[in-house]
Amino acid sequence: MARRFETRIRSPRVVLIDDYAHHPREIEACLGSVRELYPGRKVTGVFQPHLFSRTRDLAPEFGRSLAALDELLLLDIYPAREEPIPGITSAWLLEQVPMDKKSVVAYGALVDALASREVDVVVTMGAGDIDRLVPRIERSLNERLKP
Repeated sequence: MARRFETRIRSPRVVLIDDYAHHPREIEACLGSVRELYPGRKVTGVFQPHLFSRTRDLAPEFGRSLAALDELLLLDIYPAREEPIPGITSAWLLEQVPMDKKSVVAYGALVDALASREVDVVVTMGAGDIDRLVPRIERSLNERLKP
């Protein structure tokens, strides 16, 4: 099934996995599988929260599940059918994640943000429109693999 632990690149130098995970338990399952398949490798995660209400209601759980990453790039909340909720932002959610290497990245800046980092295993997660960025991320990472 597309977007369920879909491996887009698998090489000794870089791995790209895309997953529809948008709930803390799904994130835990996804990252647990990544850690099992790629032990000892640095895992950089890109997460696009889906819905303001879900982000608000599950913030502590999101914080715990995302902390399994070595580095987190957090996109803005994908609103889908909802209006923004005052105070509920990706910057607010980022504060709930107990880790050091974390940042909020604008949707349009994500590909460049990844290109500027030393990445090993990259996991994109979310149910919004993050899937539209995955082909661009894949092209950018594949450029690194060229001799």
